[in-house]
Amino acid sequence: MRTIHLLAGLALAGVAAGAWAQKNATEAAIDEYRAMLADGNPAELTEAKGEDLWQQKRGPKNASLEACDLGKGPGVVKGAFVELPRYFADTGKVQDLETRLVTCMERIQGFNGAEIRKTAWGKGEKANVDALATYVAGQSRGMAIRVPQDQPMEREYYEVGRRLFFTRGGTHDFACATCHGQDGKRIRLQDLPNLTKNPGDNSGFPAWPAYRVSTGDVWTMQHRLNDCFRQQRFPEPNYGADALTALSVYLGVNANGAKSTAPALKR
Repeated sequence: MRTIHLLAGLALAGVAAGAWAQKNATEAAIDEYRAMLADGNPAELTEAKGEDLWQQKRGPKNASLEACDLGKGPGVVKGAFVELPRYFADTGKVQDLETRLVTCMERIQGFNGAEIRKTAWGKGEKANVDALATYVAGQSRGMAIRVPQDQPMEREYYEVGRRLFFTRGGTHDFACATCHGQDGKRIRLQDLPNLTKNPGDNSGFPAWPAYRVSTGDVWTMQHRLNDCFRQQRFPEPNYGADALTALSVYLGVNANGAKSTAPALKR
């Protein structure tokens, strides 16, 4: 009997070792694929499109976005991304990169912000917002995240974002923290960063916008968070919703000090 148990144990150990080796081989193949793409990240094309859009005179007012203030003064792009979301006195709100860009497109170029917000992902002017966000993010590549908490409303948004992060609901009784609230978690072959603390460079907040290999396009942070709600079976927030901005504040402040790699490359 002991011999049978020993043989069974050895067999199970062999199966586990084989599965572990297969997993490691698959992970290595994925890492190699990412490294190959990183030499020519497709997000570079979206970034170039965004730069053109920033400089072009467009919209009913036939104006460029070079007068847009992203927090460091009109037209200043370098370093703006790593300090967003932040409070803007001219809107009286905390805004992330996408909502701030829509504000500029409304006020400077005359676009209809409501129409942009209800447009489908990857379509029309919303696709142009994605490209603009990718361009702006790229201008801060390698810089440390410094999402501010100087204004009372910025601190309020952080607290709201924290509460949202841990709120469970939907048909699966999930929260953001279900997947991203502890170290060492994973889904299938995907490592899940712990976003309650600084996840490090190229992980979580500092990496978005990013080109997603699985979908073949660039996703902004708004798009990524919206998809998290979808996967949790929550009602999907409206584009530009304060809830999404609050979550971004929470994730961004937690990531302060990490270096931005956006636009990054994701599975």
